[in-house]
Order: sequence, then C-alpha cells, then structure tokens
Amino acid sequence: MATSHSHKRAHDATTIPDRLYFKIGDVARICGLETYVLRFWESQFPQLKPNKSGTGQRLYRRREVELVLEIKRLVHEEGYTLPGARQALDQQHRRISPQESRPESQTAAPSKLATPSAESLKRNEAVTATIGHARAELRELAALLAAPAPRPMRRRPRLATIANPTDLLFPS
Repeated sequence: MATSHSHKRAHDATTIPDRLYFKIGDVARICGLETYVLRFWESQFPQLKPNKSGTGQRLYRRREVELVLEIKRLVHEEGYTLPGARQALDQQHRRISPQESRPESQTAAPSKLATPSAESLKRNEAVTATIGHARAELRELAALLAAPAPRPMRRRPRLATIANPTDLLFPS
C-alpha cells in the first residue's frame, strides 16, 4: 500500500503547464516518452483521443495528458501489460462514472427510473412518428430512383447531309 502512495506522489510531482492544448512533442516532453509511443497508445487505448488541428497536428487537452501519465504509471511502474492497463482504466472509469453521471434525485429513488412517465411516452410517440415520416419519404425517393429512366430525345445529326453530291460547298 505504501508503494501505491509513492507512485501517486511521483505522478503528482509531474507538473502540467496551465494551457488549453498541448502538441504531441510537449506531451512527450512532459511525460518523458517518445512521440511514437503516444501515437501507438492512441491505437491501444480508446479513451486516448486527442483532437487534430486543421493541419493534422495532435492537440492534447489536460485530461488526456493526465491519462497518458496514468497509462505510463500503470505500464512502466506497476508492470501492467497494455491490455491489462486498458482493463484497469476501464474499471476505474466504471467505478467513477455511475456516481458522477447520475443526479442525486435519481440515486435516491431508482424505482422512478423503471416506470416511464407520460411525458416520455409522448416524446417517444413523437420520435416514432417522425421516423415513420422520414421512412415514407425515403421509400418515395427510392421508388423515384428505381423507376426506369426516361428515353433520351432523338437528336438531329450534327452534320447536315448534302442533298446533291455534285453541289460545291464553296461556290466560286
């Protein structure tokens, strides 16, 4: 248990500058990793999704930098494999999110969640009706697209035919 506290202190000892976005090189410097490791971890950890600028540069937010530091702690200090670290992060997220995502009124009376209210039933009916209308319009469009194409109009030949082959094109 004492080792987990020392790891947490090492994690907290890393200071993250107070900025909105960090480039991948900045994150690599802060975390003491190479940039290719960060790019690889993006493919291994679905939680790690930095934004990309218009030029394609990765822009990490503070919470993503903290996530990289946590992954680094799990893999390098705790000795987790990448799948094990992914599973540990998922478990941490599951433990935190149910309490944070529910308001206090819902946690106090879970029986109210089981029975839908009249308002939600009306909303569901309205959504169902809207979807029904959209489906009908899509069927009409599909029928129009599936109908045989109209026959093209006959065009006149581009070159005019000469009535008498002996006539000269350019009279002298």
